[in-house]
Amino acid sequence: MKQNQNSRRINQIAREKLASIMLFELADPDLSLVTVTGVEVSVDKSVMRAYVSCEAARYDIVRAALGRAKGRIRSLLGHSLGWRVTPELFFEIDTTADEAERIAVALEDVPPTIGVEKDEFGYPIDRDGGMVDDAEDDGEDR
Repeated sequence: MKQNQNSRRINQIAREKLASIMLFELADPDLSLVTVTGVEVSVDKSVMRAYVSCEAARYDIVRAALGRAKGRIRSLLGHSLGWRVTPELFFEIDTTADEAERIAVALEDVPPTIGVEKDEFGYPIDRDGGMVDDAEDDGEDR
């Protein structure tokens, strides 16, 4: 969705109100340690898409808990925002933190061949400047 200054402000207000409701107004233990990472509100304020983050093992539990609490959250959000229209809520699990962690772990396990000098085609270069030949390195007579 295209963003301008007004829509960014509306999204920020809606995100703060939703996070406050989820933190202070709901008593569902399945929604503990859930973070509201972002909110997108439609131009006419009739639809709100909220992105939440949690542990990867709890995706299904949190999705079910948000489905159960959607009506209560919408009611509290309508009172809190004071808009003419209370937006219909859609929750999505934000997996970007899990993807970033997976990439960070992959970058920690760098293979030792990554430091080998290579030519423009990606083949290893011998220290003498020539290409490495498998038969010479094995020590076998062929």
